[in-house]
Amino acid sequence: MDKGYIYGKIYDRRAVGQLHNAYLTVTLALCLAVVLSLFLTLIDGVRRNGARLEAECVTDIGLQSILAEYHRELMKQYNLFAIDSSYGTAGCGKANTEAHLLRYLSGNLSYDDIFLSDYLYRDFLGLAVERVELTKVSILTDHGGALFRSDAVEAVKADVGLGLLQELQSWMQNVEINGLEEGTEENQKQELDSEIREWVNEYDGREIQVSEDEWKRAEVKNPTDGLEAKKRMGLLRLVVGDEANISPNVIHPESLILNRMQQGQINYGNMAWEGNTETEQLTERFLFQEYLLRYMGRFGKECEEDALRYQIEYLIAGKESDVENLKSVVNRLCILREAANAMYLMSNEAKRGEIRLVAAAACTLITLPALTPLLESAILLAWAYAESVYDIRTLLAGGKVPVLKDDGSWHYSLSAALNGSLQDESTGGEGLAYEDYLRIFMMLSDLDMLTGRAMDMVEADIRKTPGNAAFRLDGCFKAVEAHIRIGSSYGFQYEITRQKSYE
Repeated sequence: MDKGYIYGKIYDRRAVGQLHNAYLTVTLALCLAVVLSLFLTLIDGVRRNGARLEAECVTDIGLQSILAEYHRELMKQYNLFAIDSSYGTAGCGKANTEAHLLRYLSGNLSYDDIFLSDYLYRDFLGLAVERVELTKVSILTDHGGALFRSDAVEAVKADVGLGLLQELQSWMQNVEINGLEEGTEENQKQELDSEIREWVNEYDGREIQVSEDEWKRAEVKNPTDGLEAKKRMGLLRLVVGDEANISPNVIHPESLILNRMQQGQINYGNMAWEGNTETEQLTERFLFQEYLLRYMGRFGKECEEDALRYQIEYLIAGKESDVENLKSVVNRLCILREAANAMYLMSNEAKRGEIRLVAAAACTLITLPALTPLLESAILLAWAYAESVYDIRTLLAGGKVPVLKDDGSWHYSLSAALNGSLQDESTGGEGLAYEDYLRIFMMLSDLDMLTGRAMDMVEADIRKTPGNAAFRLDGCFKAVEAHIRIGSSYGFQYEITRQKSYE
């Protein structure tokens, strides 16, 4: 037996060795337990944090994916980005977009598309989507269409200079200061004609003495009768010529967004939005109008595929047909031009002299000098009307006419105006084009009504394209906020809220 002495005691060397090995085994077991606990803790931490990272990444990718499903026709025709929550079906709403988002999230969490995934891989995270909810949405039609206007402005902001805005403000000042939109000239002309007819009824056919021994029957005539006969043909025929060339297109506004807004039958978003400040509103309105002029048709710049070919005229007049919209804008143009032309004639002494001569000559022949002032006023307004017809024909033919005329831009002589041929037109000149007058009329229009009618045109045009018969602007999401819950088979969950938009 191998023995030794320690502090005077005899011990067995083999037993001591065995005891030493036992200590090592216990120590190693204890250390291994600690190390394994650490490893398992680290593995669980990696799983949890990895799962959180994947859940957040999948959420971001899923939301980006539904934004990528923007309506192609809306972008192609009007350069606007929005999610069509109907996805080509008859019904729109958040539930459709939630279903699409769920599909993208589930697909990105799945391993089914990995080659031999059942044999080569194991799902270390075990994630699955438990709930998808769109808690907030922003719709293009929210705030009375303010979001639609905002998107339209963004579409043209980089391409439109503000120099034209200053010119537009100058034109507006001329119209407003001089009261060119009041339209009193036509009423004045009718009143004058009524008074002249009373004189005609009383004195026409009476015997008047020409000389000491000569009498004749009086012929009381209104020098403007020839022009009035032309006027009764209708202004549209005078300025366009062949009405067969006018677009026959008609829409049914009762099914469009403006009527649904007025009836309270639209979808509303619930996302907060801050509008522009007062100093930015004028600039935004100008840019919005430029967007409309760029993306919508008008007389002389029609688009064959549009629901209405004279869309800008619809924005101003709001009628159901192209004919009625064009007629309304032409009549409004005539009011403005007639007022401006009458103002010029009253301020021009030479032309006032011509008017007095014609009126005096007519009254002298029938010895009714009291009728002279009435005839002067009637002839002045008739001359202004004839010039207005020329102006509108020029504008519709692509020419230009200044808001306020001078000697150099005046066209008709008095005799030509009273003759009533009114067939002259010009494509030259200086001043404002037809499009510029449309800018003035839009600026004078109610902004909310202008916006609503613009959205009508967008809906009507998109509905004409294949697969979009039920398209609704109040189903188009500009921004979304989603609340997503993703759970793991390892016993933990993640709740994520994200907001995404096209801005």
